[in-house]
Amino acid sequence: MRVAVVAGPDPGHAFPAIALCRKFRDAGDSVVLFTGSRWLDDAKRAGIDTQRLKGLAPRSEDDDADIGARIHERAAYIATELLPDLSATVPDLVVSDILTAGGGLAAERLDVPWVELSPHPLYAPSKGLPPIGSGLAPGTGVGGWVRDTLLRAASGRSVRRGLEQRSRARVGIGLPATDPGPAAKLVATVPALEVPRPDWPANAHVVGPLLWEPTDDLLELPPGDSPLVMVAPSTAFTGAEGMVETALTALEGAGVRVAVSMIDAPPADLPDWATAGLGRQDKLLETADVVVCGAGHGLLAKALLHGVPVVAVPGEGDQWELANRAARQGSAVVVRPLTPESVRDAVRRVLDEPSFREAAARAAATAKNLADPVAVCHRVFGS
Repeated sequence: MRVAVVAGPDPGHAFPAIALCRKFRDAGDSVVLFTGSRWLDDAKRAGIDTQRLKGLAPRSEDDDADIGARIHERAAYIATELLPDLSATVPDLVVSDILTAGGGLAAERLDVPWVELSPHPLYAPSKGLPPIGSGLAPGTGVGGWVRDTLLRAASGRSVRRGLEQRSRARVGIGLPATDPGPAAKLVATVPALEVPRPDWPANAHVVGPLLWEPTDDLLELPPGDSPLVMVAPSTAFTGAEGMVETALTALEGAGVRVAVSMIDAPPADLPDWATAGLGRQDKLLETADVVVCGAGHGLLAKALLHGVPVVAVPGEGDQWELANRAARQGSAVVVRPLTPESVRDAVRRVLDEPSFREAAARAAATAKNLADPVAVCHRVFGS
């Protein structure tokens, strides 16, 4: 099977796409990845055939303040830019990241089946849940039912507006206004982060987190045997700012060691109880006692898979939703606002109370009996 995988350059989306490409390759499929230029060389070193995804640069007419326009109008533009290169690969199947919807539109233009990749829990609206992003648990009793109904009604206006924008964008590139949607959805998350819903789509399959490390280097650990705190600032533009500096201030004199895992250049003049830089996070998690992170899905899922509890410092977007899901599951403490005192107290609490590590171990145990994403795609191609 010839597969094209389309994903934007944000690490939270590009990394799962690269991981999926490797699964296709290992299964004997021919796969090409279309993504931003930032990760092309790294993906090639991982043995993946890559091409630059055109159309990612913002245009003067784009309205980034309008999320619907940013997603749908830009998706239509990306689809037109992608179409010649995608057609040249003669794909049997296209996998398109949920935020890079142009891949799915281009697949429709080519009359090729396509599958949607969600590198996080299923965020589709549900008649049984409060709006995604609220961070709220489903309401209970009459009061909870009324609350969720009112919240869904309020958010429903935005949902309908988004559907209208998507229809206009589709028509603008020669597709029918009605969106048939993907043949299947790959929900790449830890089941512990999912929320039961009465209207789970029949074509949605939980496949577990798709993880890829952008380096083979190991981050050197600070000397000693005191508890190790892994700090990982968010890679998303919506992440909380100043996490590294605040965490280092918070943990000075706290009797812990700190390893800061980051893609960007590390801070200078670190104390002798801290190290920082780019290194394999999976290896670091094997020795970490707690993780301080922005609650982006990639690292949150990775920490839970290793049974490591989390101090979540969520930014905007879905980080608030994910942080609260992990807190309700028992494996995380949510910190907001970000201050040295709040971080220090949260880290101390997680280290002192065994219940957090026990909950993280339970979360790790849910990652069993998952669907095979490659097998799902093969069934779509064969249907």
